[in-house]
Amino acid sequence: MTDSRHVPVMLQRCLDLLAPALERPGAVVVDCTLGLGGHSEALLTRFPEARLVALDRDKEALRLSGERLAPFGDRATLVHAVYDELPEVLDRLGVPRVQGVLFDLGVSSMQLDEADRGFAYAQDAPLDMRMDQSTGISAAEVLNTYPPGELVRLLRAYGEEKQAKRIVAAVVREREKEPFTNSARLVELIRDALPQAAKRTGGNPAKRTFQALRIEVNGELAVLERAIPAAVKALDVGGRIAVLSYHSLEDRLVKQVFAAGAASTAPPGLPVVPERYQPRLKLLTRGAELPSEEEIAENRRAAPARLRGAERVRKDVE
Repeated sequence: MTDSRHVPVMLQRCLDLLAPALERPGAVVVDCTLGLGGHSEALLTRFPEARLVALDRDKEALRLSGERLAPFGDRATLVHAVYDELPEVLDRLGVPRVQGVLFDLGVSSMQLDEADRGFAYAQDAPLDMRMDQSTGISAAEVLNTYPPGELVRLLRAYGEEKQAKRIVAAVVREREKEPFTNSARLVELIRDALPQAAKRTGGNPAKRTFQALRIEVNGELAVLERAIPAAVKALDVGGRIAVLSYHSLEDRLVKQVFAAGAASTAPPGLPVVPERYQPRLKLLTRGAELPSEEEIAENRRAAPARLRGAERVRKDVE
């Protein structure tokens, strides 16, 4: 059995989507979510003329993938940054336009596998969940300090948790006795708070609450809302973007940005549509593509993945 932490999701399909843009000499591709470097290594190997810029907010991920990508020398530039900082990173590196962008959203395998990071609900760990442990507030601080109404909103909006009120009532009751520090206590509390019927559906009952906390701690949706349009803007004409999302909130955001870019903005009834109203993007996937059953059998972390791709077909008209 392959170690799933080293298996990049939908790798072949991502490479094929980006290939027409990255086969040009001097192409620059940005891996916005470097993680352990699996996608980046494959990009550098398959496109020997391409140069890679890779971003990650997790210093440990940068260190490990730096070792992995060392054989590629100066073809790979690794940067400690959150992916909505892409415009500043490219500006600093003197790269005005790029030919490819890849996002593999969600939690990296390494973060799930390192018990002390607190991302996984299957093992007891400190409730941290910060992707960059040098900054920001932890999941424990969110649980212990947010007002009940705000916690309910979070679980509903980011976890799509129907039982948010029950869970939050239990959290508030328990945190008054003793603040939350570890994941096992939270998992147990969620199990006890949910009605029997809710426990029978959709895997681990703590999954949605953990997702909501992680998104809040890392500002993931707000970051993504800025990052996808910024990445589209950085693409050269003919450049391509591929985005892997792992839950409906991310996928919806990506879908909206791509759909807006692929639509004409012309007022109705114009006999000829001026260029400034023409679509900027061409969609490369019909809806969101899913991993194959074979891939899911080999790598269970691929199961929720949704892939969307688009190509930049015209410049912005100032």
